[in-house]
Amino acid sequence: MKQVVLSIVENIEIAPSVYRMKLKGDISDITAPGQFVNIKLDGMYLRRPISVCDAEGNTLTIIYKVVGKGTEFMSAIKGGKLDVLTGLGNGYDISCCGDAPLLIGGGVGVPPMYMLAKKLVEKGKIPTVILGFNTDKEVFYKKEFQDLGCNVMVSTVDGSMGIKGFVTDAMKGLTYSYIYTCGPEPMLKAVYKTSETSGQFSFEERMGCGFGACMGCSCKTLYGNKRICRDGPVLVKEEIIWEN
Repeated sequence: MKQVVLSIVENIEIAPSVYRMKLKGDISDITAPGQFVNIKLDGMYLRRPISVCDAEGNTLTIIYKVVGKGTEFMSAIKGGKLDVLTGLGNGYDISCCGDAPLLIGGGVGVPPMYMLAKKLVEKGKIPTVILGFNTDKEVFYKKEFQDLGCNVMVSTVDGSMGIKGFVTDAMKGLTYSYIYTCGPEPMLKAVYKTSETSGQFSFEERMGCGFGACMGCSCKTLYGNKRICRDGPVLVKEEIIWEN
């Protein structure tokens, strides 16, 4: 973990209430796809944890959805600098994915899939990517994944783009060696039940400190309690215990 000051070079809306922010500075502590950063905002007590979409050179890309006061405040920022904790979380392990990895992102669980896909492509893998949304108006980053060379599928609940239904409907009939996924817990649970291989699941949790001190994001696993911010957010399929 490193505390840095990053300069804002872009903050634009890419889908309704979904923004992409690019920041420049020292991001050397971001070493794995699936990690996150924790951003300090003026006048707000708690930092805001945001998944890393991409980190290359000195440029960090994050994508976030406006869901409360913090992200609403962020969406209005046009420039300046931000105090950021970088290199948080364990991220995805890409050493165990086999030859046909399947990446599944739902809504704002899509962004960490992008850096993961980039790293897999660099290793000579051609991942299949399922992007899940409610409607075609919410879809983002389809072209960006295609430009990487991924096999991209889109599912929308209302059927306005791609496969009608959920990401699990898009999974039917696919052959894959391993699963990586990120999204809301109901989606993760459905993917868990549907998947036929091992995999890694990234959980979205409310966090206080973001680095394991407050214990506010602890969850039960097969190997004891883990803190999502420090021991996660990525958990291996076999260790997950669903609470209900």
